[in-house]
Amino acid sequence: MGKNLDPKCKQCRRIGEKLMLKGERCSSTKCAMVKKSYIPGFHGPKRRGMARKSDYGLQLTEKQKARKQYGLMEKQFKLTFDRASKKTGDIGENLLRLLELRLDNVIFKLGFADSRSEARQLVNHGHFEVNDKKVSIPSFQVKEGDTIQIKKKSKTGKRFKNIGEKLKKVEAPGWLSLDKKEFSAKILHEPRSKDLEFNINTQMIVEFYSK
Repeated sequence: MGKNLDPKCKQCRRIGEKLMLKGERCSSTKCAMVKKSYIPGFHGPKRRGMARKSDYGLQLTEKQKARKQYGLMEKQFKLTFDRASKKTGDIGENLLRLLELRLDNVIFKLGFADSRSEARQLVNHGHFEVNDKKVSIPSFQVKEGDTIQIKKKSKTGKRFKNIGEKLKKVEAPGWLSLDKKEFSAKILHEPRSKDLEFNINTQMIVEFYSK
């Protein structure tokens, strides 16, 4: 499976928005978007006032933003879009719903990881169970009624040593039920329109792939 090795802070600067790729650091004064709120490169500081992008440029940027925010490579993102296109209803909402239901995203939303990239790594290393079975595929699609928990052996490991304290500060989305004592969660229902990422213009993504 391919990996995006571009520095995370530069990815945010290219898009022009915080994509929360580095967890708590993104909310601190150390965030690169606070120190250098312009695109990376020698001419970056001089290009703050560039002319408006073309419609294609705006659509491409929106697609790249969503792809990088969820940590997918281009082929994987396109396959997810194709799946969303085959479902009934709004394609844009279908796309975000499929992205939200990825296991790595759910782990991140539950507060078991500080970022989606960290969540992906933890899933790959086999630290979680879905319905009492180990799942090590980050793109695994959870569904209503599924239960997710940290493996018993992993709970005592170094990585989750302070997870109880961290979860006290977590406010899980309404479609997820988090048990902060048992380090487990249940999928109550699929995310509804109000639960989806509000900073992504899915119409632009649909237009981009419709060309």
